[in-house]
Amino acid sequence: MALLRCLLPLLPAVALALGPAAGDARRPLALEALGEAEELAEELWDAGLPGDLPELEPECRRLLAAFAEGSAALTGCLGHRARPVRLCQACHYHYRRLLAQYGNIARAVGNSSESHNCAKSILTSDRLQIVVILSQFFNETWEAANCANCLKNNSEGLSNSTVEFLDLFNKSLTCFEQNVQGQTIYLSPSNDTEVCKNCNETYRMLNDLYNNLQRLNRQGGESGYSAHLCIDVEDAMNITRKLWSRTFNCSVPCSDTVPVIAVSSFILFLPIVFYLSSFLHSKQKKRILILPKRIQSNASLVNIQEKYS
Repeated sequence: MALLRCLLPLLPAVALALGPAAGDARRPLALEALGEAEELAEELWDAGLPGDLPELEPECRRLLAAFAEGSAALTGCLGHRARPVRLCQACHYHYRRLLAQYGNIARAVGNSSESHNCAKSILTSDRLQIVVILSQFFNETWEAANCANCLKNNSEGLSNSTVEFLDLFNKSLTCFEQNVQGQTIYLSPSNDTEVCKNCNETYRMLNDLYNNLQRLNRQGGESGYSAHLCIDVEDAMNITRKLWSRTFNCSVPCSDTVPVIAVSSFILFLPIVFYLSSFLHSKQKKRILILPKRIQSNASLVNIQEKYS
């Protein structure tokens, strides 16, 4: 079959080479023979006659078709869940299934001794290695999204902390929606008192949980993306913070305001106290010079002599 495909492009050149040598009278016969040869070659190619091109075994074709189907499903899931980001919570099943399908290809061997190994035929039989490239792309995307931090150890579902976070996130959005009904979404710079007052507790709990998850992840993470939570949690928190601070212009009062002010004031006054104490202790008093007795006696003798002279 490969030989027929290679010979097809050569048939016009052969006909043109034979045409002038046989004369103009034979040129229509050469063209007619060329057409018949092309039709015959196409029929042989479509018939699937055995040739020197190795064909995939039925089992290998089935594995390749399954991987193609899994790749399409995962690609569709990633595209539909790109905004707002819900990659990890919505696509983990497709990703786990694709990993299993790729593993089946890598471990599969043809049934007959004369057949080619499925892994070699599908993964490394050509320079492009499209199946390997697709698998690497999905793995890198999944690792960049840091989805492992949102899932259980076996990646069968969301972790308990992620479920708790998403539950608070949904409650926060519901609270925002209920308190802005009938109002303009893009509010004036003044605070929206209803949202800030009624949703403050839910938002504070969500923000505290996110900070705790981030701190625990930094302490226990050893991967290259250890400084980040999974993209779903990060995107959800960014959305909530933008709504809270920019759209509704709310702020969370800090419970440690008094200690922070006291410590800051103490630090600011330290230079003043230091320089003042240095000035007071470094002020020199006038020293009274006490002349030695020998010098005093000599001075008295000189005064007496001057008096009587």
